[in-house]
Amino acid sequence: MGEQSRRRVLQAGLGAVAGSAALGRLGGTAGAAERAAAEAPAASTAGRPTGLPWVADLGDGRYQNPVLGADWSDPDAVRVGPYFYLTASTFNRIPGLPILRSRDLVNWTIIGHALTELEPRDVFSVPQHGNGVWAPAIRHHAGRFWIFYPDPDYGIFVTTAVDPSGPWTKPHVLKPGKGFIDPCPLWDDDGRAYLIHAYAKSRAGINNRLNLHEISPDGRELLDDGRIVVNGDEIPGYTTLEGPKLYKRDGWYWIFAPVGGVTGGWQSAFRSRSILGPYENRIVLAQGDTPINGPHQGAWVATERGEDWFLHFQDRGVYGRVVHLQPMRWRDDGWPVMGEDDGRGRGRGKPVLVYRKPAVGRPSKITAPASGDEFTGHRPGEQWTWQANSDPSWASLRGGRLRLACPPSADTADLRLLPNVLGQRFPAESFVATTSLTLHGRSTGARSGLVVLGYGYAWIGLQRLDSGLALVHRTAAQDKAEIDAATPIPMPSGRSSVRLRVQVGPSGVCRFAADVDGRGFQPVGGPFTASQGKWIGATLGLFGTAPVGAHGDAAEVDWFRVGPAEG
Repeated sequence: MGEQSRRRVLQAGLGAVAGSAALGRLGGTAGAAERAAAEAPAASTAGRPTGLPWVADLGDGRYQNPVLGADWSDPDAVRVGPYFYLTASTFNRIPGLPILRSRDLVNWTIIGHALTELEPRDVFSVPQHGNGVWAPAIRHHAGRFWIFYPDPDYGIFVTTAVDPSGPWTKPHVLKPGKGFIDPCPLWDDDGRAYLIHAYAKSRAGINNRLNLHEISPDGRELLDDGRIVVNGDEIPGYTTLEGPKLYKRDGWYWIFAPVGGVTGGWQSAFRSRSILGPYENRIVLAQGDTPINGPHQGAWVATERGEDWFLHFQDRGVYGRVVHLQPMRWRDDGWPVMGEDDGRGRGRGKPVLVYRKPAVGRPSKITAPASGDEFTGHRPGEQWTWQANSDPSWASLRGGRLRLACPPSADTADLRLLPNVLGQRFPAESFVATTSLTLHGRSTGARSGLVVLGYGYAWIGLQRLDSGLALVHRTAAQDKAEIDAATPIPMPSGRSSVRLRVQVGPSGVCRFAADVDGRGFQPVGGPFTASQGKWIGATLGLFGTAPVGAHGDAAEVDWFRVGPAEG
C-alpha cells in the first residue's frame, strides 16, 4: 500500500473509531467490552515518539497494523510470564534467529539472537541467498526456551536457552536431510513430545502436506518414522500447505497453518481429538476486502488475562514480510476466528487495520525495534547482520565510532557476493537514513559507503580512484554489473570525510544525496527503485571493501541515523 493510500485508510479507520461503522464491525470478533474499548474516543497522542520511522502504538489505547513494520518474516511467538518473545527466519543472515520481546504485542525491542553462525561454516562463509534459516518455532518448556528451525538443505535443528537473550546451545540436528521445513514441537499432557513439519518441494519433491513425528522429550531424537497427518492434495482448493503450528486446547489438538502461498493465500485451522488425526479444517483468516494480502503464517498467543491474539505476516515485496496483530476469539462451535468476522456466517475473519491494544495491565513504553545506531556500545546494535558467517575483524567500536574494515576481495565489484555487508531491514515504507564516514588508507580501489541491497542494488560513498579520493554513486540491476549512476565527484583537497543520505519512499523508490564540503546535502544521481532479495526484503547497510593485494584500508563511521521521511 502506498503512503497516501495508507494514510487514507488509517484516517478513515481512526475517524470511524469515534462512533461510525468501520470499527463498530469489530463486534464480529469481540464482546461488548472489547467493542467499547475499540470505539473509545481518542486520547492525546502527545507522548508518542516522533523520531521513529514507524510506530504501531497510536498512544491512545489502540494500535495500527503492522505492529512490526519491517521484515520479521515467518514469525513465531510465546508468552512467558508478563513478556512475549518472538523469533523469525533469517535465511543467510548472521547473527540469525533474532529474539524480540514485548509486554503488549505492539511495542517490541530486539534483545538478542539465538545463532552466531551457520553450519557448515565454510559453506556459509559466502552469501547463500535464500538458504540457511527458514521458518522457526519458539516454545518454553521445562524451564527453558526452545527454538526448532529448519535449514532446507541440512535438516531440522534445535537450540535452547534458559535466558532468551542468550547464550543459546549449539544447534543439534534432530532430523537430518533435505526438504524438511517449518517445524513446530508440542509437549503433551502425558509427557510425550511431538514434532510437526512441512516440505519444500524444491528439495523434497513434495509439498502441500504436514508430517508428524513423536520425538524424545529432550528434543534430541525422533522416535518413529513419521506419518502424514494432513494432506492438502486431498482438500479441494488447497495448495502450498505449510508453516504449521501445533497446539492443544480443551482436549483438542490444533494445527494452525497457511495455505495458498505467501502473496495470495489464507490461514486455516485444523482440529482433531487425536494428535494423529483425522483433522477437520476451516479457513479462519483471509484477506477479504482489506489491503492485507496473504495473510500468512504466524503464532497464537494468550495474555495473562486470557485474551487470545494472532500474529502473522504479510508479504510486501521490497519491504519484506511485515508482522500484523489480530484479535482472536473462540466461537460457540469451538472454532477460532481471527481479525474481524467477514459477516458471512462462515466463521472466517479478515485483518484489522486499527484495534484496541491487548489488555496486559501496566502500560508499555512506545517503541519499535532499533534501526539507528550511535555506536556508543561495545558492538554494533542487535539490528545489524552480515550476509554470511562473519569475521570479528570486520567491525569494531572505538571511541563512539564504528571501524569498518575494507578486507581485500576478488568480488569487490559486486556487493551481492560480499559477506561483509553490514545490513539491516527496511524499518518502514518511507524513511530517511543518514550517516557520516571517513575512508582511511591509500589503496587504489578501496571503497566504503551506504547501500540499498537486493536482487539489484545502489550505493553512494567514497572510493580511491587513480586520480584520488572521490564521491561515487553506482547501481547494479539484477544479474548485471555495477555502473556509474553519476559522474564521480573529486573530494576537496585534504578531505576524506563525507555525509551520506538515502531517502526511501513508497514502492521502494530511493533518492541519494551527499554533503562533501559541509555545506549541506545535495542530490546525487536519479531515483533508484529498490528490489527485494531472495525470500527477504531489501537491505539497508554499510560496507567496506578493497581489491586483492590491498592492506590496512578501513572506514570510520561516526553514526547511523534513521528517521521518518522528510517532506
